[in-house]
Amino acid sequence: MADKQNEGQQMWGGRFAAQPSDIMQSINASIDVDRRMVLQDVAGSRAHADMLAENGIISDADNEAIQGGFDQVLDEVEAGTFPYRVELEDIHMNVEARLKEIIGEPAGRLHTARSRNDQVVTDFRLWVRGALTEAQRALKDLQKTLVTRAEQNIDTIMPGFTHLQTAQPVTLGHHLLAYVEMAERDRGRMQDAAQRLNESPLGAAALAGTGFPIDRDMTSEALGFDRPMANSLDAVSARDFALEALAALTIAATHLSRLAEEIVLWTSAQFGFARLSDEWSTGSSIMPQKRNPDAAELIRAKAALIAGQFASLQGAVKALPLAYAKDLQDDKRLTFEAFDTFGLCAKAMSGMMATITFDRAAMRAAAAKGFSTATDLADYLVREMKMPFRDAHHVTGRIVALAESEGVDLAVLPLQSMQTIEPRLTEDVFSVLSVEASADSRQSYGGTSPQRVGEQVELWKKRMGLEAEI
Repeated sequence: MADKQNEGQQMWGGRFAAQPSDIMQSINASIDVDRRMVLQDVAGSRAHADMLAENGIISDADNEAIQGGFDQVLDEVEAGTFPYRVELEDIHMNVEARLKEIIGEPAGRLHTARSRNDQVVTDFRLWVRGALTEAQRALKDLQKTLVTRAEQNIDTIMPGFTHLQTAQPVTLGHHLLAYVEMAERDRGRMQDAAQRLNESPLGAAALAGTGFPIDRDMTSEALGFDRPMANSLDAVSARDFALEALAALTIAATHLSRLAEEIVLWTSAQFGFARLSDEWSTGSSIMPQKRNPDAAELIRAKAALIAGQFASLQGAVKALPLAYAKDLQDDKRLTFEAFDTFGLCAKAMSGMMATITFDRAAMRAAAAKGFSTATDLADYLVREMKMPFRDAHHVTGRIVALAESEGVDLAVLPLQSMQTIEPRLTEDVFSVLSVEASADSRQSYGGTSPQRVGEQVELWKKRMGLEAEI
């Protein structure tokens, strides 16, 4: 055991006469977190070794030994037999130590012309790049589900709300497509973040670059980066790529949380608009009648966790002088947890929305309450009687007050009652007072009319590739 403890210190401990304390080992070690970057670490090391050999910094024989050793490392990782050791602190030293056990002396030449500082951030950028791709894929799956449900509900009438008060009738398809639009912007932010992070820090070494004749363009290309980073200090210290990724996740999770809140409301007895499937409902330990929307409620809470992880990383970075500081070690924990949480939430939302059952009659009945067609009446007065809109607004308000006093909605308020306020009204006014007529009339681009919603559904089906899947 003593030899294994000494091994970690041998990688950096020439300056030291004693081992770190156990507590120091515990607070310093990150292998339980950063072991997730083992594949990225091996990829970066292989590219670095190839570059060193190409430029005559190490021999071809050493590089062949290193590449062969990494083949075995990857086999062990895949088989689950790779010996991760806490005393070796992090994934980088674990991989290098294992390589030395496999091939011996050539492994000691691998770290020429690099530092753990540029090594770790190279691995981290590679990991975040892949995680952003996965997050975009999860969002696209949710979009496909929402587009499918929107197509099934192009003309399903429901109340549209402002201030959570009944405002105007809308279609459920229109409502669901609003979240498709949000998710598309979320995916765009993730794409932007992935594009901006796609520069290689490898070769920046500890902070100042290296005196060896390395070829940073070669390693950048080998790892799929667009270019090497131009400033070595920036390369090892920048974590804005992770901040930007977490900011994009935070906004996307906020959108998931808003949809989750609507699921909670819609499935309540007070709304009665929808019912979650048994797969996505839970019960009560004491109240046998309960069907709880726990998954939706958890998404609301987990959106706050992701926002907190962004804030924590921003707080860790905000006061750091250039270049590297150990504060940055927890950047990976925060980022990994945020992506894990987001992926779970996006998949849960897709599951809920794929199986939720909507009560069209309840939605239509709710849309007909609350004088939701009052704006249609005002528009009618403007259009048919040439009233200024402000006058029409005032007349309509008086008619609504009358309907409210008689305990009826506008669509069933007797014409004679309306005529006490506006004598010129005729039976034709009722043609605009149904919720269907209201929704149908919203023909402007981006409006809620079934015609416009149907057009948007077709556009989204093409963008999502849904037509090819049918």
